[in-house]
Amino acid sequence: MEKKILALMAMLILLTTNHIWAEERREEKTVILGEIVVTASRIEEPVKEVASSVTVITEREIENKEAKTVLEVLKGVPGLDISQTGGPGRLTSIYIRGTNSEHTLFMIDGVEMNDPMSPGRSYDLSKLTVDNIERIEIIRGPQSTLYGSDAIGGVINIITKKGEGKPKFFASFEGGTYNTFREAAGLSGGTKWVNYSLGISRLDTQGFSAAHEKYGNTEKDGHKNTSFSARLGFTPTEYLDIDFIVRYIDVKTDLDQGGGRDKDDPNYVSDSRQLFLRNQGSLLLFNGLWEQKLGFSLSNHDRDYRDDKDAQRPYDSSRGFYDGRMWKVDWQHNLYLHKTNTLTIGVDYEEERGKSEYSWETAWGPGESLFPEKSATTKGGYIQDKIALYESFFATLGIRVDDHSRFVSETTYRIAPAYLFKKTGTKIKATYGTGFKAPSLYQLYAPATAWGPIGNENLKPEKSKGWDAGIEQYFFKDRLTLGATYFRNDFEDLIGFDWAKGYVNIAKAMTEGVEMFASVRPIEDLTIGASYTYTDTEDKETGKRLLRRPRHKGSLNLNYRFLNKGNANLDVIYVGKRDDWTPYPKRGELGEYTLVNLAASYDISKNIQAFGRVENLLNREYEEVWGYGTPRFSIFGGVKLSF
Repeated sequence: MEKKILALMAMLILLTTNHIWAEERREEKTVILGEIVVTASRIEEPVKEVASSVTVITEREIENKEAKTVLEVLKGVPGLDISQTGGPGRLTSIYIRGTNSEHTLFMIDGVEMNDPMSPGRSYDLSKLTVDNIERIEIIRGPQSTLYGSDAIGGVINIITKKGEGKPKFFASFEGGTYNTFREAAGLSGGTKWVNYSLGISRLDTQGFSAAHEKYGNTEKDGHKNTSFSARLGFTPTEYLDIDFIVRYIDVKTDLDQGGGRDKDDPNYVSDSRQLFLRNQGSLLLFNGLWEQKLGFSLSNHDRDYRDDKDAQRPYDSSRGFYDGRMWKVDWQHNLYLHKTNTLTIGVDYEEERGKSEYSWETAWGPGESLFPEKSATTKGGYIQDKIALYESFFATLGIRVDDHSRFVSETTYRIAPAYLFKKTGTKIKATYGTGFKAPSLYQLYAPATAWGPIGNENLKPEKSKGWDAGIEQYFFKDRLTLGATYFRNDFEDLIGFDWAKGYVNIAKAMTEGVEMFASVRPIEDLTIGASYTYTDTEDKETGKRLLRRPRHKGSLNLNYRFLNKGNANLDVIYVGKRDDWTPYPKRGELGEYTLVNLAASYDISKNIQAFGRVENLLNREYEEVWGYGTPRFSIFGGVKLSF
């Protein structure tokens, strides 16, 4: 099957290339084909030229939803499923096209956000706010050729604002259900030589029980989040740009002992601190034909857990800390050989380190688990060629080699052609790629316990093969857009846990499905968007579906701008039935649910805006993970001052 897919794609490239080059050569003006995306090929390009399945969420769309966290704005994205173990700040997992949560690479301005000390090196999105964000790019399908490990399922790349123009300042204040209060402020501006933007916010909420109330849990679990983001840029010459970027997140969250009956715990608290830093420079040489980008990134994750004795558990207490950090150097070269051809070459080096300590006390005595500091390094290099012929045929072909300190080198590759019929506004596209995921530090080195081994230094990387094919249709100068894509992913050597052996390469899995979307703007002030995803998954070892992946998911969004001062946004999200442990090791099915959210804003004056939103308008009771709570009908409102 793999050879047939590659042969078909190669034939498409050759036939289309021959056809186009057989035409009479002529000079044509460059036409900008709409929205720009960076993540798909690591260079700026119009979405219409991209073969990958891409979703771009803009700053305006975030504001229209009155969203406060990135998690909120991702819930309606096609091909993406989300599950959270409780309310704000609790562990969140994201599955792109049915892949595991650790198969998604999260980035913010080029900094990898995945936590080196989480069991699978995933990223918990629940703590990331929308402060200072310009746009979010979601690329679905294997992306290891450009981004290495962790990108088997796809990449979610968050890009912060670049200040411009006269200084602008805002402050907002909001309150609502669950004794929720949020304050935020921001400043941005720029000149020809310097630009700056920063944002800060504070969220306090009394919340609701992390363990679902319907199982007898009544104790409220609060959440506090302080976030800061800043970007400072310099342009000393028209050929050189230098940026300094920082984001810091400090969170305190109350937890319970799990999901299900009688899981309340009034003393269980988590403290989390995340720091992301990047310094990058971009240099243009030879009249813009050679572009270099050199960057240094640092990410640090500190997590502390404390659970003191209480009346419900008079003999039980625990303490734990987890410290993970990663630094990376990357150097990218874009060679603009011709208007029809761009060659991208890059190298990167990263080191991840982590350590942890966990101790407990029970009626049977104390215990301790120590994870001394361990590290791993990865050296990578890639090359990609992008072909763009007569604004109709576009293709990227790339290959990458990664050398991990624990394994032999891994080679991945990807091919992605697309053809745009300009007369009819029709785009056909396809991609095929391979991916790999290196074992995490925890999977490699976690110490054995009295119950048996955990870490396994003989683990092999997980591997994948994925392909998709689709069509997009643009009508009436892009006022109406329709699209459909079929996808399939196959995985081998997936890492699972065996109670007798610890972590081992035991699993194979498959995911496949269809993504469909539609977007229409019947009048200038009204936008309607809809999507539907069908996802079929299978654990090849058991023949059963993968957990927490719904077979059916749909979304509908309506946004209306009125009187040049107001905006109303309606969001409807449907999630179908899916399997889960209910409770472990019993396997069961979670019910389907539909959420309706409503947001609105109105400009009272040039400098004052009132806003509000209603979440779970129909007051549905549902579960994203068995046994864990979710918010009921909630209402929030506030005011924003801008100068």
